[in-house]
Amino acid sequence: MPKSIRIGKVTIGGRSPLVLIAGPCVIESRKGCLDLAGRIVDLAKKEKIPLIFKASYDKANRSSITSYRGPGLEKGLEILAEIKARYKVPILTDVHSEDEVELAAEVADVLQLPAFLCRQTDLAVALGESGKVVNIKKGQFVAPWDMKNVVAKVESTGNKKILLTDRGTSFGYNNLVADMRSLIIMRELGYPVIFDATHSVQRPGGAGDYTSGDGQWAPNLARAAVATGCDAVFIETHVNPAKALSDKENAIPFSQLAKLWRQMKAIDDCIQ
Repeated sequence: MPKSIRIGKVTIGGRSPLVLIAGPCVIESRKGCLDLAGRIVDLAKKEKIPLIFKASYDKANRSSITSYRGPGLEKGLEILAEIKARYKVPILTDVHSEDEVELAAEVADVLQLPAFLCRQTDLAVALGESGKVVNIKKGQFVAPWDMKNVVAKVESTGNKKILLTDRGTSFGYNNLVADMRSLIIMRELGYPVIFDATHSVQRPGGAGDYTSGDGQWAPNLARAAVATGCDAVFIETHVNPAKALSDKENAIPFSQLAKLWRQMKAIDDCIQ
């Protein structure tokens, strides 16, 4: 049984109920992000969902130099701080360099080590030294059992507030597969595990100058992960995914989120 980690009023791990981590891939505008956050928070209240809101202020790992990255560190953190204050919801955001850690830690409750950067020692250590909860995303190129080495880097700072997220594994060119065994294997490291349903259906660089994907499969994988046993599900959502500026082919339409949550919650209740 992994340890439980408290994030605001939300507890992940142990025997705690399933947690939802949800939001847009990237902040597209202040108005749009606040609107979506409000919708998700209202849904969480209605369905009694333990919720962490996720959005990125910068997507540094885009396929193309012309891809939209976000409003940037300072403006993005201002928007996330406004969401946190207005809706009283914990915030998760990803951090791409050591220079960003201090400012991001002033706003976010969970600092995320991106999958592409999970072996960057200095960044892992800096995130650990922040004292914040650190969500480590397993790189697409990393075996689940090798995540012990990344965990050890964060633990070396004395910080043991760690979450581990699976987001699929590279399977040839422009393709990922979700191996549900990863959740079981990583849980043996003693920390809560999260399944990232929407990134797991990506086709990295599959559209040439941007990442495509098979978003229609994300709900199936989310349900499978809950049945396998995970402590939270990570879902990127959008009011109109076709117009999203990042991961438009993977995001789950917000209109489908309530039904999916009820299905996941029912599965989680069965296996508790």
